[in-house]
Amino acid sequence: MLRDRTPLPLRHAIVLGLAHGPTELLPISSSAHTILIPWLAGWSYAELDPELRKSFEVALHAGTAAALLADLRAIESHPGLAAILRQATAPQDFPASQALLIMLSFIPPAVVGYTFEQPLQRRLSGLRTIVAGLLLGGVAMAFADSAPSNGTRALAQAGAVDGLLLGLAQTCALVPGVSRSGAVLSMARARGFSRIDSGTLARRTGLPVILGAGALKTARLFQNGGSGGGGRTLALGGIASFISTLAATRLLRGDGNTRHTGSLLPYSIYRGLLAALVIRRLRRAHNRSS
Repeated sequence: MLRDRTPLPLRHAIVLGLAHGPTELLPISSSAHTILIPWLAGWSYAELDPELRKSFEVALHAGTAAALLADLRAIESHPGLAAILRQATAPQDFPASQALLIMLSFIPPAVVGYTFEQPLQRRLSGLRTIVAGLLLGGVAMAFADSAPSNGTRALAQAGAVDGLLLGLAQTCALVPGVSRSGAVLSMARARGFSRIDSGTLARRTGLPVILGAGALKTARLFQNGGSGGGGRTLALGGIASFISTLAATRLLRGDGNTRHTGSLLPYSIYRGLLAALVIRRLRRAHNRSS
């Protein structure tokens, strides 16, 4: 099937960029929203040139990563980003066990993402896969969050096994519809950590993976020969993603409380409603074609 070589409309790029920040930080799957928003709105995003779509999604991730780095207070609350440096310069300020946990949590998504990201995205980016990811992820979040909110383990007890399991949870986000933060929060809650400590673990392990994914996507983009055109569109999408991520980070932080300290049930319900909407639209389309 021939792909549309026309550029992505600027207004579509801005909308998707503005949606990327909140959906990346909240446990509702940014990859699912990048696909579903155009589909539900009737845009021709899926028919665009694959290189342009790939470049645009790289720009969205780059905007999110840049916003997290630009937010100095966010960096301070993400010790995972500077764990190795802190260990080298002031080891007493950052426990070695926490640095080890963060490094171990980075290994599974780094290895699996580098090796299998592209074939997984080609095979699992369909609407039915996204619906399954939304539903299964929502059920997992609701089930894990049914544990006592105060947890049974302290943050200081998080060790190497927890790091590997949190890393494995993050690899699930390679499937569109499965949220990285949602998977980490679910795993942390299932491991007995409180809602507050689970949010802390999600932040500490998340930023290195977000930055690593952005770097990998960018490197592969240039390795494959460029951006697919649409430089203005890419820039606007990246800027919109930067702005929305920065705003979402500060809004979610609010008065200084940790993000994701409340129940995961509202996010589970939202994911279920979104999946139901997609199923309904698919059924209507099937009935019309029949």
